[in-house]
Amino acid sequence: MIWCDIGVNLFSNQFDQDRAEVLERAAQAGIGQLLLIGSDIDESKQNVIFCRQHSGCFSSAGVHPHQAAKVQQDWLLQLSALLNETEVVAIGECGLDFNRDFSPRPQQQAVFAEQLQLASLTNKPVYLHERDAFDTQLAMLHEQPPAKGVAHCFTGDISQLKAWLDLDLYIGITGWLCDERRGAALRDAVAYIPPDRLLLETDAPYLLPRNLAPKPASRRNEPAFLPAIAAMVAQLRQTDITQLAQQQWQNCRRLFNTLPDDVLQRSLSHG
Repeated sequence: MIWCDIGVNLFSNQFDQDRAEVLERAAQAGIGQLLLIGSDIDESKQNVIFCRQHSGCFSSAGVHPHQAAKVQQDWLLQLSALLNETEVVAIGECGLDFNRDFSPRPQQQAVFAEQLQLASLTNKPVYLHERDAFDTQLAMLHEQPPAKGVAHCFTGDISQLKAWLDLDLYIGITGWLCDERRGAALRDAVAYIPPDRLLLETDAPYLLPRNLAPKPASRRNEPAFLPAIAAMVAQLRQTDITQLAQQQWQNCRRLFNTLPDDVLQRSLSHG
């Protein structure tokens, strides 16, 4: 089985001491493709450089709502240039976060709207963040519907799931599903995700799956732990895990327009 992890914050400082080893462990665990998350322009550029040097790695490029208040005057020009890079397969992480409000809400909405417009102009999928801002974000997506995209780290209920699916979005599932303390609504909803809309992600180094045994002493999540999330998804959906792996790989390739299976396998074997 070969997996695609569509959400890795590889340039988190939690990986500063062993980034190469993290990739090696991911490969040993059957993770054939990694999507690095760009949360601002600088991180997106850093991701692109890294992806050029490592087969099977791709990146998003964008501005997270936490960073919306910090954008430079020419941020949109810089982002547009990044989208021309072969390694960049999505716009984001972008969206709204009304939980922490690290950026003023009007600024979040303005930066998000610009990225939605850019997605329409470039036909790139959007990599969406939403926290405690569902109604506002849904309204904005209805105003500027993306041609394609993924609800990154979906943690909502069945009604929210339906709203995202009605927009033809893919659904990214993380280790939140494995948390018995707070994942009940998500566990109820996951069975309703169409097979061709399901994607898996670790959001590493965050959201360590609680079904992992033994747990790492660092309590840090990493791509090698994606199979623990997949096992829980397969159990809840009563799906054969091999079929899940094949479907998830196809979904990842379809959404992000990454390399065909045979080409990617050759690149990984020689990377």
